[in-house]
Amino acid sequence: MTHLTLPTHSPDTAVAAEARGLTKVYGSGQTRVVALDQVDVGFARGALTAVMGPSGCGKSTLLHCMAGLDTVSQGSVRIGDTELNGLRDKQLTRLRRDRIGFIFQAFNLLPTLTALENITLPLDLAGRRADQAWLDRVVSTVGLTERLAHRPTELSGGQQQRVACARALASRPEIVFADEPTGNLDSRAGAQVLEFLRSSTRDLGQTIVMVTHDPVAASYADRVVFLDDGRVDRELHAPTAEQVLEVMASHAHRVH
Repeated sequence: MTHLTLPTHSPDTAVAAEARGLTKVYGSGQTRVVALDQVDVGFARGALTAVMGPSGCGKSTLLHCMAGLDTVSQGSVRIGDTELNGLRDKQLTRLRRDRIGFIFQAFNLLPTLTALENITLPLDLAGRRADQAWLDRVVSTVGLTERLAHRPTELSGGQQQRVACARALASRPEIVFADEPTGNLDSRAGAQVLEFLRSSTRDLGQTIVMVTHDPVAASYADRVVFLDDGRVDRELHAPTAEQVLEVMASHAHRVH
C-alpha cells in the first residue's frame, strides 16, 4: 500500500487538476464543521482516479471544490495552470463550461430531447459546434450509435447514464468529475458505465475523477485516493476490489 505522492509546486503538464492546502469549513462556533482539512492532492492527466472514504469524510466536497462548484475556505485549487481562487463568477462559469465535464448520480437528461440532442446540449447552449469526429468516437465508445434518436424514456437506466457520460465528454473537457455515477444503476448497467469511463481514459485520453463508495467501481480506477475526516489518508495504485475493501474495513475498525 503506497502513500500519497504529491506533484511538485510548479505547473506540471502531467497534472490535470491539483489542490494545495485545500480547507473547507461550514458554519461557525458550535456548528463549525471542517469538511476538508489541508488537503494536498493532484489528479494525473489521462487517468481514472477514484475518491473514497467513509460517509461524511469530504468526498463530494472535494469534488465540488475541485470543479469550482463550491468555494474554498483556504488553500488553492488549480485546473491545468488556472488558479480557481479569485476568478470572477463569469470566468468561473466559462471555465466550467469549456474545460470541465460533470457526471452525477441523477442522469439529468431532458425528457423532450433525443439522446443525441442531450449529448450536444452543452455545446448548443455555448454556441459551439461539435467536433464531429470526436463526437462519433465518444458515441461509439459509449455504445449508443443505434440509440441516438431515442428519448430518455425509451432508454434503460444504464443507457441514460451513458448518454450523461457522453454529454460530459462531448466538449472534450480537460477533466471530468463524476459523483457516484453508478449509484442509481444495477450491477450490469454500472459495469457498462465503468467500462466506458475506463476506456475513455485509455482510448480517448480523458481525465476522470470519480467519487464512489463501491469497491468494485473503484477497482476500475488507475488509482484510489482515500479520505478520512477531511484529510487524505492513503492511496492505492492499480487497485483490486479486495484491496479497496481491506482499506475500507480498516477505516470502519478505527471508527469503532
